[in-house]
Amino acid sequence: MGIYLNPGNEKFAETVKKKIYVDKTMMISDINRIMEEENKYICMSRPRRFGKTISGNMLAAYYSKGCDSSELFSRFKIASDSSFRDKLNKYNVIQIDMNSEYQSVIDKSKLIEEITYAVNCELIKEFPEIDLDENESLSRSILKVYASTKEKFVIILDEYDVLVREMVSGKLFEKYLSFLNSLFKSNTLSPAIALAFITGILPIVRDKVQSKLNNFNEYTALDAYELARYLGFTDEEVKGICESNDLNYKECKLWYDGYHQHGYDIYNPEAIVKAATNRGFENYWGKTSSYEVISEKLRQNYEGLKEDVIKMLAGESVELDAGMFLNTLDKFINKDDVLTYLIHLGYLAYDREKRTCRIPNREVRDEWYRAITASENYSKTDEIIKSSKKLLEETISGNEEAVARALDESHMHVTSNRSYNNEDALQSAIYLAYIYALNEYSIFRELTAGKGFADVVFIPYVPDKPALIIELKKNKCVESAIEQIKDKKYFSELEHYSGNLLFVGINYDEKLKKHSCKIESFIKA
Repeated sequence: MGIYLNPGNEKFAETVKKKIYVDKTMMISDINRIMEEENKYICMSRPRRFGKTISGNMLAAYYSKGCDSSELFSRFKIASDSSFRDKLNKYNVIQIDMNSEYQSVIDKSKLIEEITYAVNCELIKEFPEIDLDENESLSRSILKVYASTKEKFVIILDEYDVLVREMVSGKLFEKYLSFLNSLFKSNTLSPAIALAFITGILPIVRDKVQSKLNNFNEYTALDAYELARYLGFTDEEVKGICESNDLNYKECKLWYDGYHQHGYDIYNPEAIVKAATNRGFENYWGKTSSYEVISEKLRQNYEGLKEDVIKMLAGESVELDAGMFLNTLDKFINKDDVLTYLIHLGYLAYDREKRTCRIPNREVRDEWYRAITASENYSKTDEIIKSSKKLLEETISGNEEAVARALDESHMHVTSNRSYNNEDALQSAIYLAYIYALNEYSIFRELTAGKGFADVVFIPYVPDKPALIIELKKNKCVESAIEQIKDKKYFSELEHYSGNLLFVGINYDEKLKKHSCKIESFIKA
């Protein structure tokens, strides 16, 4: 048992002893099948704190010949799987945390040589009968072992993309490419590799590394395919955690849900564990990083980016082409590249079928608010956001003039002259103006109600707040909006809010570029 070669199962054993551990061991079954039927080269990229390292440690504990993990896994789901015994502790595992290695090495230029030397020393100790040399390439050492013993290797490379994220270039990066190429693209070495499992925040870089790693199957924040349920915690898993820790599941969902893939609602594991441990909801994920990564990209101000950001802040989704991004930090061409990058980092959620992205939940939205505050180009947006709490209060108190003035400001900000009178622009202005309401309300657009569809419905999830039905009109009288709510009985599904339900009619006059507002309380006759 070594540090790199055939590690023990202590790291994974420590994880499963924690108070909150979600059983993800069936991932082993899926990977066993993938490596046998499809492709033994797997790249799984996820945002930070989404369990990359835990997955690597779990696979090392399962495959490594350096330990006996039958008892460790005996109480988990994988133990009852038909493939469990087939590969349990039967491979020489080489596990390398590239981020740890890069951060700890003093002379960065010697990174690859030091890793190679360290692993080779362990191979020499493990296989003394084989003619190995500390300074020869790692791929050659593996090949010699395989030629002599026919024993196959599992290579687990955590944070493979650290040199990309650190924007390393020059000789060191070229050495790293050669290192990856020799391990994962050599036809001679291929029979010796049973599985290569690499993780990172970014998918495989497509301009330089792609030629080295284009034989990998990729499972990403854009699409993790059959491994989607291992991308984070699923809805079912979070429900169990909430029940066991006396957490309000609905509020937890509003704070941390929002990523969806292949029928799974996916939550940030770090946030869920912290919320359950602390018995409370707040922005836990943001404390482990900085909103500066968003601010930096906002400052670049690619064409159309500001408009898309404002729409997403207002709770909308925006279209993007996620296929052009090269997965590197020095090749941003347009706003779609920026948005795709932020999807991989977890700051946006992606809808693969609609090809849209949005801000997933309240926790992440807090990070966007901080980023907006720090971005000069978004000073007016920040002002509107900060005023939105006051606007909600004015609406509830029935101050119609204040509501109209606030919508004038918001509408002017979110649109250009060409799209000013566009109906979508009107809706965006309203969503942005009421953005604070997301902290207290579930907001539904085009909600089926009564004899039609209510434009916007605010349903409170905190006590002592009125529900709101908002109807929008253009170039009509504001009273007609209120009458439509009544005539089409949009309130029929909300009658239990009688006495605590407001009808809000809003009309926009496109000639005057002005809004008018009328607010009435609903009291059941």
